Amino acid sequence: MGKKRYNLDNDEKEILKDFEDGNFVSVDNLDEELALAKKAANHFMKRDSRINIRISAADLNMVRRIAVQEGLPYQTLLASVIHKFVTGRLVNKEGRSQTNK
Repeated sequence: MGKKRYNLDNDEKEILKDFEDGNFVSVDNLDEELALAKKAANHFMKRDSRINIRISAADLNMVRRIAVQEGLPYQTLLASVIHKFVTGRLVNKEGRSQTNK
């Protein structure tokens, strides 16, 4: 079985290159830092609100197809797109932000 290939964005490629070049070092208080990072991730990823929206069947089918291609549930894809939009990280093909921040 071959190596799994991922589509990485430029930031991810830079991080991977730095990792492969050995540019990362462990911190002295690794357990403490890991616990803090896990707590932050759990808080950030907490999904405590629910919404209902009406969209066209065609749009929903396209979202579902994209989600299958990405290997994740379509609700997760939509939540990610919404999060990127509200944080100003959703960009168009030219690399411009989709929000007016």
